[in-house]
Amino acid sequence: MTFLLLVVGLVLLVIGAEALVRGASRLAVGVGISPVIVGLTIVAFGTSSPELAVSMQAAFSGESDLTVGNVVGSNIFNVLFILGISALVVPLTVAQRLIRIDVPIMVATSALLLLLALNNSIGRLEGLLLVAGLTVYIAFAVYESVRDKRKSDPEFVEEEYEAEFGEKASGSVPRDLLFIVGGLGLLVLGSRWLVDGATEIALDLGLSDLIVGLTIVAAGTSLPEVATSVMAAIKGERDIAVGNVVGSNIFNILAVLGLSSLLSPDQIAVSEAAVRFDLPVMTAVAIACLPVFLTGRIVRWQGALFLAYYVAYVAYLILDASGHEAIDAYSTVMLLFVLPLTALALVATFLWEMRKTRRQSAEERLTADVH
Repeated sequence: MTFLLLVVGLVLLVIGAEALVRGASRLAVGVGISPVIVGLTIVAFGTSSPELAVSMQAAFSGESDLTVGNVVGSNIFNVLFILGISALVVPLTVAQRLIRIDVPIMVATSALLLLLALNNSIGRLEGLLLVAGLTVYIAFAVYESVRDKRKSDPEFVEEEYEAEFGEKASGSVPRDLLFIVGGLGLLVLGSRWLVDGATEIALDLGLSDLIVGLTIVAAGTSLPEVATSVMAAIKGERDIAVGNVVGSNIFNILAVLGLSSLLSPDQIAVSEAAVRFDLPVMTAVAIACLPVFLTGRIVRWQGALFLAYYVAYVAYLILDASGHEAIDAYSTVMLLFVLPLTALALVATFLWEMRKTRRQSAEERLTADVH
């Protein structure tokens, strides 16, 4: 019965998020709002809405470990698993905006969260800081979008929406409002069942709420990001697949954890285990994106590497939770050998790609001078 409660909760979260995104996006485009702004705000909120619903429900229930584990685990899952799977489907391209703006913001917000959690709690002041950062991020995104006058043209808005969602934006306002209200209702109900089911599973298996939040709940609430990124990769919209992950990670920290800590009746406690291991891993994963993304693409072997690291991370959590005697040797091998060698490989790849790019640019300039 517990497992069924968990599965039904996950299904309701996915359906609710899809309904919310569709309804809100149609309503926004119907009044002439650019799909760029819709993507950076409504869609980003929509794909992160399961995390928001679950984390806020957990915060109000006093399940702080589940609140923190859901956000941290989702961010790790988004980069290592979703980008890994998407890159295996087809090599991904990385838009210059992501390299210049969004990835550095993802790294900065991850480091900020680690810094705020060093005292083992996130209170209302910290939540206010995160929400303020979210406001600035959205305002900047909107400002950048409206500077392009072409994107304010109603015909362009409708064409872009149809290309993005595969349907016409025109529709009735009551229907769109029904989608929004229905989606929110399913999110609330699904999050409650998911939290209850996950808590009972943790008790039955003897696992901590943090472990369950970092794995089962994090993977479940990231299903909208999985569907969006993989489908975007299959359809050839490779930059959308990457942008969806980066945007969701930023929103998970600023919106999900920010609003949860701001509206929670008590401070959100952050366990020592999360501060010592999981938050640094989340920050390291964000930083690792820099040398990979700077090449302008994510190739299949890098996707396989991301997936391998996610498997290694989950294996560590399982060994640590079970108190297995192999945990010390496993940690030593990962820290002293695997991680440094991977870092060297990524840096070497980046330098090789930059050298190849400069060589190609020089050859193009030489060809242009000859002609």
